[in-house]
Amino acid sequence: MSGPLAGVRVVELAGIGPGPFAAMLLADLGADVVRVDRPEPGALPTGDPRRDLLNRGKRSIVVDLKHPDGAEVVLGLVDQAAIVIEGWRPGVAERLGIGPQPALERNPGLVYGRMTGWGQHGPLADAAGHDIGYIAVAGALHPIGRPDGPPQIPLNLVGDFGGGALYLVVGCLAALHVARTTGRGQVVDAAIVDGTAHLTTMFAGLLADGIWQAERGRNLLDGGAPFYDVYVTADGGHMAVGALEPRFYAELLRLLGLTDEDLPAQHDVTGWPVLRTRFAEVFANRTRDEWTTLFEGTDACVAPVLSLAEAQRHPHLVARATFEEHFGVRQPAVAPRLSQTPGAIVGSPPLPGADTETVLTEWGLGTHLRRWLGNGAVSQTERAR
Repeated sequence: MSGPLAGVRVVELAGIGPGPFAAMLLADLGADVVRVDRPEPGALPTGDPRRDLLNRGKRSIVVDLKHPDGAEVVLGLVDQAAIVIEGWRPGVAERLGIGPQPALERNPGLVYGRMTGWGQHGPLADAAGHDIGYIAVAGALHPIGRPDGPPQIPLNLVGDFGGGALYLVVGCLAALHVARTTGRGQVVDAAIVDGTAHLTTMFAGLLADGIWQAERGRNLLDGGAPFYDVYVTADGGHMAVGALEPRFYAELLRLLGLTDEDLPAQHDVTGWPVLRTRFAEVFANRTRDEWTTLFEGTDACVAPVLSLAEAQRHPHLVARATFEEHFGVRQPAVAPRLSQTPGAIVGSPPLPGADTETVLTEWGLGTHLRRWLGNGAVSQTERAR
């Protein structure tokens, strides 16, 4: 392994969504991530596990956590780990005998990262949930959408991956720094509601200052401003406009063939409906590709709205190698980029249990391997091809 986290061993107790994404990011940056899968399949269909990109760069072992020896296997791995990532409801890891208390007793320098939606305590801590509910309660869903319609779902990028996984990684790396400095590990309580609320910090300030309106689609950054919006082109495509600053706005008007004298002032809110109508009329006269050619490289802050597949072919992203092909799949490359110790995608997503024997041997548990394989506490499957 190479990268800034080379030599850091991570145990990921298999879950869905933000936990696997956080562990993938650590693996991208060089950590040795071992995913502990269960014998039974997960609750949600995920397709071919060899195409589950959230597991790239990891190794997998299968452990029956309900077996009497299951906790012994996991805690044996924990003894050798720097970080544990767990994404179950509060109390589940404790009931299985692999919660923070026994883990930290055995490995006092361990960072135990806990990924949940509601957090480890509070009235909703034990309730089921998903991204959409977490960002709804955190106040991040309400402002997204048009004033004449319901809030629009921003995939699960804001909650699961933004407010969840990325905050878990920040917390784990901060705690790892402390552990390496002091020898003391700790628990990281990463709740999606906390992280998502934290993402709205700027808007909390705008709201307190009276600048942000509670009504959706009436503000500068929520589609209320006609110069920060999306417009339909002649071929049914879309162009994203983000000309906030006066000089960028002036460039937008110039390239659209409009003049200030013919239009309301940029920040005259009462004139925004007129601006929006005029912009929409102009954008409807050319195709998305024609507008892209006109605006490309200018300071008008206008860009084509690309699909996931189209984004992989955009010349700028191609030049930066933002997407790479590995094991037959085009996928996002490692981010962020480090100049001296860059990360890398080092392996395809494994089949569950493909590395059981190798990992247990490498991590000093080989003397128990035959017994655990024999009694069903662990299992080995074929390697991914």
